[in-house]
Amino acid sequence: MAGTDQKDLKETIAEKAKRTSNGLRGTLADSLKDEHTGSLRDTDQLLVKFHGIYQQDDRDRRREREERKLDKLYSFMIRVRIPGGFIGPVHWEMAQNIAGKYSTGTIKITTRQTIQLHGILKSNLKPTIKSFNEVFLDSIAACGDVNRNVTTTANPASSPHHDEINNLAKEISKMLLPKTRAYYEVWLDSEKLVEKTEEDPLYRDVYLPRKFKIGVALPPWNDVDIFTNDIGLIAIEENGKIIGYNVAAGGGLGTTHGNEKTYARLATVLGFVPKESVLKVVYEIVTVQRDFGNRDDRKLSRLKYTIDNMGLEEFKKEVEKRSSISFQSIKPYSFKTRSDQYGWAQDAKGAWHFTLFVENGLVTDSEDRKLKTALYEVAKTRRAAFRFTCNQNVIFADIKTSDVPVIEEIIRKYKLQEINETASLVRKNSMACVALNTCPLALAEGQRYLPLLLDKVDAVVTKNNLNNEPITFRMTGCPNGCARPYNAEIGLIGTAYGKYNLHLGADCNGTRLNKKYRENLEESEILQELDSLFARFNREKNTGESFGDFCNRAGLTGS
Repeated sequence: MAGTDQKDLKETIAEKAKRTSNGLRGTLADSLKDEHTGSLRDTDQLLVKFHGIYQQDDRDRRREREERKLDKLYSFMIRVRIPGGFIGPVHWEMAQNIAGKYSTGTIKITTRQTIQLHGILKSNLKPTIKSFNEVFLDSIAACGDVNRNVTTTANPASSPHHDEINNLAKEISKMLLPKTRAYYEVWLDSEKLVEKTEEDPLYRDVYLPRKFKIGVALPPWNDVDIFTNDIGLIAIEENGKIIGYNVAAGGGLGTTHGNEKTYARLATVLGFVPKESVLKVVYEIVTVQRDFGNRDDRKLSRLKYTIDNMGLEEFKKEVEKRSSISFQSIKPYSFKTRSDQYGWAQDAKGAWHFTLFVENGLVTDSEDRKLKTALYEVAKTRRAAFRFTCNQNVIFADIKTSDVPVIEEIIRKYKLQEINETASLVRKNSMACVALNTCPLALAEGQRYLPLLLDKVDAVVTKNNLNNEPITFRMTGCPNGCARPYNAEIGLIGTAYGKYNLHLGADCNGTRLNKKYRENLEESEILQELDSLFARFNREKNTGESFGDFCNRAGLTGS
């Protein structure tokens, strides 16, 4: 067992940094004052993640700056914590103002229902966080070895129980927040209330071995990709009410090229718990991961490895012992889609919601598409809230019937419905991670390249008469899986610049992983393989069979 009480375990740099961080304060205050570099001190680069911040640099300019004997062009990414992906129009207006003043100007909708800003200089970190704080938004625990943003089924029109699961997401997020006041002291200049570091019964001074993700799904919708989470809660409805949740645990998609000990894994459903017990069960699953998770190898530290090392039954027994709650038999449920419902939809309370496709979550203006300006105008009306989806799209939400014409006029003015209608089904079911030029782990391109590749993929789709097939297509610049490529029908995982592994065979509803089909393909090879695969699919598919199911049935899962 890799528990926190093992004194003879050799302490890693990351574990020591957490243990000696003085409640995640470290030397951040001094690092921020150092004007000789745009970087933070090494240990503070680890700790700042717990505050929702990543240090990055412009990799496109590394060689140029090295030749000029200059430091790397450092900047920072800030990710906001938004459980359930809901913010009001004032929040969005402030986010756009902040983006224009302190970052690159582009807002990125993430795969976990929140937003992040890139390109923030060290000197602008505190002003950025203070500006978010003015509208009661924070970035606490949006990154780091703690529970991160809690996701939920996005569209209120999906179920009359939407408010209930969103409230649950907020409760979970609040329950699992670190108790330290370091965030307020470092970024908001709050006075320290006590000399002693705050007591944190959950995280103590060791926090978790690695990041932790939780999602809540409302069948038949699986837009949250529930089984990719460390904990997945599947709402169970009987007689018009949510009676509880099937609890799944152990999902996680990150791997490492060449390290066979690492693997993608979908969460295993442990059993059903009544809704009054779900918070306690969630809390104790986290404590089991805290105490049993691997702390000497970060590549093997997610909950999926803890469960597999302990054994599923032993893990369940430990959770039941700590929570004093027994898992009941799994309640029946089914997922029918994980795609977003584009365009207008009305919920059970009569409110209207308009879902807009945002390619790879990038909210920006171009010469022919003023997306950022359009969203700003929607916010200025104060007639719509904003909800983000796990597919990186945005919903103009909670609109009264009397206010629909106001929002519809903006939709017409900026031709937003045309975006939904002209994007191919493959494109609307695609995602890519940030990758180059800022992600330090990226081996290949992601969001900058996928739209260009899809132009060519769309042509191959049309050639093979598959325009009505909503094939999921996801790309990442490395094997860490941020855009969830391992449970896409087509997954491309970067291996080197311009080269990707091609994965096939996941189902369209997110309940089965794909497998590697070809390695280290360049663009021409990817297109050639897809052309051949699509032609065969068109010839041999069964009625109603998805591309992923066909690939799985046809055994297209190995070199």
